[in-house]
Amino acid sequence: MSPTPALKVGVQLPEVERRVDWPELITMARTAEDVGLDSVWLGDHLLYDLPSGITRGPWEVWTSLAALAAVTERVELGPFVASTSFHAPAMLAKQAATVDAISGGRLVLGLGAGWNEREYTAFGFPFDHRVSRFEEAFTIIRQLVRDGRCDLRGDYYSVVECVLDPPPSRPGGPPLMLGSTSPRMMRIGLPHVDLWNAWWSDYDNSVPGFVRLRAEVERAAEAAGRAPGEVGATAAVLVQLEDGVGRTMGEGDYNAPVAAVPGDPAAIAEHLLAMAEAGAVHVQLVLDPITVQSIEVAGRALDLLST
Repeated sequence: MSPTPALKVGVQLPEVERRVDWPELITMARTAEDVGLDSVWLGDHLLYDLPSGITRGPWEVWTSLAALAAVTERVELGPFVASTSFHAPAMLAKQAATVDAISGGRLVLGLGAGWNEREYTAFGFPFDHRVSRFEEAFTIIRQLVRDGRCDLRGDYYSVVECVLDPPPSRPGGPPLMLGSTSPRMMRIGLPHVDLWNAWWSDYDNSVPGFVRLRAEVERAAEAAGRAPGEVGATAAVLVQLEDGVGRTMGEGDYNAPVAAVPGDPAAIAEHLLAMAEAGAVHVQLVLDPITVQSIEVAGRALDLLST
């Protein structure tokens, strides 16, 4: 296989596909590191009503990222993506700085407005004006992690002479990733972020779909004053192995049916090469099923790319 353009490859660890306790999560993160993956990601969600009729939730994301940061050495880590609605924005910046320090500067700070109304209602968070709330929260978080200070009196959030101390490990803070390609969210985020991300159903999990979406985002980034390619393109990729059962996390287009990438190493490697050639700089594999063994298969795909 021909050499791959620069591409980081990560994996999303389990959310609510099944109950996964901490010893297995730690093993998964360490396995991802051992097989050569570049990153591990955890969804920032609280609960889902599943099609089977049960309600299930994942572990809390920032506590979990701190734990994984302490038991890994190389992989980047990030929320996929942090819902600004679930956290007071200055406190989210504090959590991010702490995880960045624990990891030695390996955090990628993905941010979004959230979408699953069920968990908002259950946990008592307001669901109205989510994008307007995101805009204020994003301003506070960005200024704190990048500049260390923020003073903002908004309609939804206020911080008064807030100082982020200790600061993140890296000057300027961790990379910021926008977890949305909606027009209004791009207008808010693209002037400032380092990366943007598309979920697999946003682009039909296909290379041509990603090419079309990337062209739209590049036009929006140019309108926001960014140079071509200045905001890195990232995307989740759904991969279904032989024993996969289909990925369904609840209602809505977030999990619209698409054709999954076949889960054998050669097919995964071929798809990753095509995504890199289409301009992706980082992809997050969403493996069905998500197990230690599936992560090892992803590692074998990486081996093919390096040959």
